[in-house]
Amino acid sequence: MAKDKVILAYSGGLDTTVIIPWLKENYNYDVIAVCINVGQKDDWPVIKKRALDTGATACYVVDAREEYITDYIYPAVKANAVYEDQYLLGTSTARPLIGKILVEYARQEGAVAICHGATGKGNDQVRFELAIKAFAPDLKVIAAWRSDKWDMDSREAEIAYLEERKIPVPMKKKDSYSRDENIWHISHEGLELEDPANEPHYDTMLKLTVTPENAPDKPEYVTMDFEKGVPVSVNGKKLSPIELMEELNKIGGRNGVGLVDIVENRSVGMKSRGVYETPGGAIMYFAHEQIDHLCLDRDMYAYKQEVSLKMSELIYNGRWFTQCMESIIAFMDKAEETCTGSVKLKLYKGSITVAGTTSKYSLYNESIASFKTGDLYDHHDAEGYIALFGLPIKVRAMMQQSVGEGQACIDSKSLKQRPTN
Repeated sequence: MAKDKVILAYSGGLDTTVIIPWLKENYNYDVIAVCINVGQKDDWPVIKKRALDTGATACYVVDAREEYITDYIYPAVKANAVYEDQYLLGTSTARPLIGKILVEYARQEGAVAICHGATGKGNDQVRFELAIKAFAPDLKVIAAWRSDKWDMDSREAEIAYLEERKIPVPMKKKDSYSRDENIWHISHEGLELEDPANEPHYDTMLKLTVTPENAPDKPEYVTMDFEKGVPVSVNGKKLSPIELMEELNKIGGRNGVGLVDIVENRSVGMKSRGVYETPGGAIMYFAHEQIDHLCLDRDMYAYKQEVSLKMSELIYNGRWFTQCMESIIAFMDKAEETCTGSVKLKLYKGSITVAGTTSKYSLYNESIASFKTGDLYDHHDAEGYIALFGLPIKVRAMMQQSVGEGQACIDSKSLKQRPTN
């Protein structure tokens, strides 16, 4: 009789390598490993062989890099979505896609369950499982680290588990950070970062970015072109989404931009500290925001900021596949219809500054904005505007004077006596 199948989100690391025999022993499933490439620099043939050698019935490797950029990164960029003022949602944007692909393989293989190796303290368990629920509420989800059948509580215990079964241990340095990498960013947690009082050991930590002090002493200029809020070229050269992202990562990395050290609020309620390297993303976000400043009117820009905050929370908390998120994406697509143009930036030792922005849809009108009096703006028009705009303030002040109470009274304590000498 054929065994039931389980889809395992397989990275090739220690946790998921342990999970393959653990699933077979505790659930008697045929394990189908699925590796999803969103830009992490792994040796996929080696990882696939490891999964099969460890006991997986099959192992599939999916190159989802371009899909990740166009369907997940670009919507976040168009919205200028940033979590808690600093985090550019590197891990958060990738997890919904990974969850969706796991469901796709579960349906293709007729699997009854999906398993992941995310811990019970982190955000990823939430993101994976909400994505799975959105597409396959009927499938069983096995979170190994939350299972009563899981009795390993350390890296050493996992290594011993593999050694007892004569399964090769995927070697990792004991002093390594806990990292998540994709084409958008790389995150670092653990070691000295667990105490917010400690300065990060950047010299041994960083993978994509140099520290600002180690960046070149000469600024570098970079130009980006956007069409409807989507980046299409760098320095005048049209590139595919993958090529564009890789080029920006190189440029940003050598100039020390996109380095963030943040204590953030996790979805599960605790605070955690992480260091994020997002060199290309930092350039892309900064450039895109300049197009927004030039091409969106006041009401649209202000409202977009409000919606952007909500979108960043939805992404961070794994609620990508929701009606609210779909509606926000549709709103952003409409808002960005005229956000086409070119932005020139100057990068210097970790900083990004604007060096010029142009767009045929620019709402900046020199004749109106100039300090010189032009045909389109009469300074006297402001008098009536201020009178009407300030009418509620004036009426309240007049009321206060009439009743002898409030800040508008001549002898109000809110008005200080200032020196006259």
